[in-house]
Amino acid sequence: MKKILIAAGALPFMALATLPIPVAAQTAVIQPAAGIKAGPMVETPSAKLTQLFIASDEANLKRNPLQALFRGDMRYADQFGDYVSDAWFAAEKAAIEADLEALAVIDRAALSPDEQISYDVFRWDRESSLKGFAPDIVGATKLLPVDHFRGLHQFVPDIFSGQSVAKFRTVKDYEDNLKRLDGFVIVMDQSLERLKQGVAAGVVQPRLVSERVLSQLEGHVKGGVDAMPLMMPVQTFPEGISAADQARLRAEYTAMVRDRVLPSYARMRDYVRDVYLPASRGNERPGLVSMPGGPDLYRYLVGTQTTTAMTPDEIHDLGLSEVARIQDEMRQVMKAVGFKGDLSAFFIHLKTDPKFKPASREALTEGYYAIGKRVDTALPKLFRTMPKTALEIRPYPEFLEKDSAGGSYQPGTPDGSRPGIFYFNAYDLPSRTTPGMETLYLHEGAPGHHFQIALASENAKLPSFQRFGGNTAFAEGWGLYAESLGKELGMFTDPYQYFGRLDDEMLRAMRLVVDTGLHHKGWSRQQAIDYMLANSSQGETDVVNEVDRYVAMPAQALAYKVGDIRIQQARKRAEKALGPKFDIRDFHEQVLMSGALPLEVLDAKIDRWIQSQL
Repeated sequence: MKKILIAAGALPFMALATLPIPVAAQTAVIQPAAGIKAGPMVETPSAKLTQLFIASDEANLKRNPLQALFRGDMRYADQFGDYVSDAWFAAEKAAIEADLEALAVIDRAALSPDEQISYDVFRWDRESSLKGFAPDIVGATKLLPVDHFRGLHQFVPDIFSGQSVAKFRTVKDYEDNLKRLDGFVIVMDQSLERLKQGVAAGVVQPRLVSERVLSQLEGHVKGGVDAMPLMMPVQTFPEGISAADQARLRAEYTAMVRDRVLPSYARMRDYVRDVYLPASRGNERPGLVSMPGGPDLYRYLVGTQTTTAMTPDEIHDLGLSEVARIQDEMRQVMKAVGFKGDLSAFFIHLKTDPKFKPASREALTEGYYAIGKRVDTALPKLFRTMPKTALEIRPYPEFLEKDSAGGSYQPGTPDGSRPGIFYFNAYDLPSRTTPGMETLYLHEGAPGHHFQIALASENAKLPSFQRFGGNTAFAEGWGLYAESLGKELGMFTDPYQYFGRLDDEMLRAMRLVVDTGLHHKGWSRQQAIDYMLANSSQGETDVVNEVDRYVAMPAQALAYKVGDIRIQQARKRAEKALGPKFDIRDFHEQVLMSGALPLEVLDAKIDRWIQSQL
């Protein structure tokens, strides 16, 4: 999720995983289905449902204009939005309550089967989001607006750099961005006030997060105006913008960054360095268990991220059993390649043998290009519908790579004007190994996040919260499930690449253990790092980034394995019930073509489909 950038990935909700929006307010986004226009209220349940979806979506985009920008909707392109103030929190809560009140008067039984799915998904999303506004939950989330993964201090330079979401084609695009930047400074200062409130209440980030945030802030301040990614749009202009406008815009951007943006960074830098960092929680217990209100917040996050009623203890135990199972399969691969020694020695072999090291950034890039071409030729065997949105392969921008995950996905736009992007991390190449390349591409690219997100957003028959919203358990569960399709797609012919698949599955199993260990059982940062190093071939750089991510994004990492297990179970039920009538392409249509469903809604849909095929 980095961004959905779903970091290998990044978070709720799809195209907005890095927005500086507290978790309680990360609600799904809604947009009219193609060809449907809002009109006078009519009385049929179906029409009422459609009108509700349209009205809810329009109101949401006005309150949260950056969500519209991610979709390519430019109506609010001159606005940044709020996301931090008490008034914004109150407006979000009121909107959710109004949606639920309107939904309650619609007769679900009178809807079509597809509409009933939409009804159930919308209700789950609204009810889940409303729980996040309970006083004990929202009281904590609003005081934690910044971390090193999702802080707006990193997020905004990325999306407004001209290399990402915001496009710069006309003079108006440039002028709209100047207005957004003014709003960004306001929210930065509001976020600083939230940090101060957090210190007063004892609701603060752990020291490891504060240290990374401070390093990021210092990097921007010390780099100065010219090094700021926000200046990239005025370094090269598109055709059609006159020399006079170029000179004017360059001067205005320089003044904005010099006089407004960088001083806001400096104010936050100074506070984090002088006050917030000394007040931060210790790394000996960096999880939510050590923060006021933290245990309740974690239980809420576990429910919303996994879309299940599983407890932290149940998830921890599931992780331990999955780690043991995967280790057994790893030993079989180790034996097949003729390695003499135990699993720990094999991990060291994979970490240190030069043949498993990428030769260069260019070689790593070409390797992913080759993988993408091989996968593309095999996809029709497993899928009936292919995304129309193009998929590009790129390394992370260098100003982001140090604190980014191993890979991530950024969605394109439904109209094809912006491609989906699979990002891979080329930072600190000596610490990275090649056996996981095929698996990473399958998860973040095709048929993983790119298929799941693009097919939903391109499906104009769906209401927008199904097209553009979702939940982490489905999205990341699908990404992990997509990894398991490697052999069926002709991948993993190299046993070391298949071991990379197991190693990545091990990562997801370890997450169940480590995330609950940190936030529920009170593990230290070092205890989490040691556990992951002992149970996988990951290098220390990746492990430290992973652990620090779990600290900063509690419960998000639980969704992968829980979601994957439920999709795998649904497939096994269908294969057993349908026997020779089972067609994997039809199963994938059922899973993907309604958008990212809560797991219980997905289970019910698959069971209905199975019955219809008998």
